[in-house]
Amino acid sequence: MPLAQGTYSVGPRNGAVHLRTRREGVASKVGHDLLIEVTRWSGQITAGGDRRPSGSGLRIELDLQIDSLTVLEGTGGAVGLSDHDRREIAATAQSLLSVEQFPVARFTSSRILASDDSSSGVVDGMLTLRGRSQSVSVTVSSIGRQSWRGTATVLQSAFGIKPYRAFFGALRLADSVAVEVTMDLAGG
Repeated sequence: MPLAQGTYSVGPRNGAVHLRTRREGVASKVGHDLLIEVTRWSGQITAGGDRRPSGSGLRIELDLQIDSLTVLEGTGGAVGLSDHDRREIAATAQSLLSVEQFPVARFTSSRILASDDSSSGVVDGMLTLRGRSQSVSVTVSSIGRQSWRGTATVLQSAFGIKPYRAFFGALRLADSVAVEVTMDLAGG
């Protein structure tokens, strides 16, 4: 993950943050697997003078505005999602995430381990969501000269979130949520 020394600003203009949820339960056929985008977020990547593969000279900080969740698509389900359904799902998610009290989720790196050729690695850090902080490991891979994709799995229950349930629990959201972050740092 070699970067020239300096500070890089990231956000929707040069990246994306997506969440993927899965449905479970005996009534899962009526629900949808969701692709959700965080449309407002910002961050900084600071590359210091230390160029060792340990990445000790690299720091990543991201702030995600939780009230900007937008449902992009829902796959599966008995019927397709309407615009009304998308807005209702986003409102339910914001309620479960206590957006009024905790409008921002924050990720701060604590350790970066890069492969020998710096084309991939792991970024360990702390994710703060709903006022709780938990360690998260993000697997990072190069998708271009200065472009990166990071993926992680976050357990809702680790942050005090009770996954969504309907039909007396016959339809429920899986506890694990897949997170994907992409960034293009060229000219950033």
